Amino acid sequence: MNSEVETIRTIAAVAVEAGKPLDIMEVNLELPKAGEVLIEIKATGICHTDEFTRSGANDAGVFPVILGHEGAGIVLQVGEGVTTLKPGDHVIPLYAPECRECYACTSGKTNMCTAIRRNQGKGLLPDGTTRFSMLDGTPIYHYMGCSTFARHTVVAEISLAKVRKDAPFDKICYVGCGVTTGIGAVINTAAVEVGSTTAVFGLGGIGLNVIQGLRMAGADIIIGVDLNNDKKDIADQFGMTHFINPTELDGQSVSEAIIELTKTEIDDWGGVDYSFESTGNVAVMNEALKAAHRGWGVSIVIGVPPSGQKLAAEPIQLLTGRVWKGTSFGGVKGRTDLPKIVDWYMDGKIEIDSMITHIMPLEDINKAFDLMHAGESIRSVVTFE
Repeated sequence: MNSEVETIRTIAAVAVEAGKPLDIMEVNLELPKAGEVLIEIKATGICHTDEFTRSGANDAGVFPVILGHEGAGIVLQVGEGVTTLKPGDHVIPLYAPECRECYACTSGKTNMCTAIRRNQGKGLLPDGTTRFSMLDGTPIYHYMGCSTFARHTVVAEISLAKVRKDAPFDKICYVGCGVTTGIGAVINTAAVEVGSTTAVFGLGGIGLNVIQGLRMAGADIIIGVDLNNDKKDIADQFGMTHFINPTELDGQSVSEAIIELTKTEIDDWGGVDYSFESTGNVAVMNEALKAAHRGWGVSIVIGVPPSGQKLAAEPIQLLTGRVWKGTSFGGVKGRTDLPKIVDWYMDGKIEIDSMITHIMPLEDINKAFDLMHAGESIRSVVTFE
């Protein structure tokens, strides 16, 4: 690839307008400017967050846009001033950048880097412009700073985690969101202790990774909650100890069932030490809070609800000692921590393969959304071969 060429053409799945299937088309891509990197995407997962924007439920969504934020690929070219990456490096794009210089990064209290968030939220790269366009010149927006539904993409240097070269792209792409968010919520946000009692609401891709994070942390009780009984077997494999289907409780609420399940001879209050909500349903978030143990229970909100929805809870739930917390990317600092998570996978400490239920070419990407809606997939992955 000639570094003097300013624009290349690549293939991408473009969300031209909200609520419509993605269109596969050839697009223009400007080569990286200062502080940016050109990536050849080798594989990308299809996440519920992509659907959240594609559907039009995300009020902040802009169109046309190239979605995708769960990818893995190879560095082809770096822009001026890039010092931490070089052509040939294997990378995972980060929707949560890590500049290591802003107030948030240096605080040591959060992973929510502020360096480029303002323009990233507008579908732009850090300099306030987009690198993608249709062949007629119509600008195409970036998504979460990543846009992995394209064979090639340009990403800010601070939004790329360099990982080992022997890790398979079609598995480690999932580390770019689902794996990290779930496991990180357990280890970083909740800091679950050995012997804890826990509940996980929603057994999709995020929920299963919460479960395997809880298993790693040494939780004694891991209660899984889902409307789909077909999720039980794989959740059992990941470490779930009890399963609740809300439709089978005969009038009892899920929180009531969890409280009854966790009562003991010396604890007639019941409730779990930690609950995790991964559905994006605000009513479920409230139920997860109620399931947390009075006096010390912590409930972690992971799922993203439709724009405009609000949380509601009786103040007594908090006044009696429960804590409601949110998490973004599992509290993980991407450039620092993601390489370790890839190492965990390669060393057999965490499982990914069984969660990749479908692999398909870019031309079939809309089928991945159909599978998601039908509840027939945990994670579909598109490969660029």
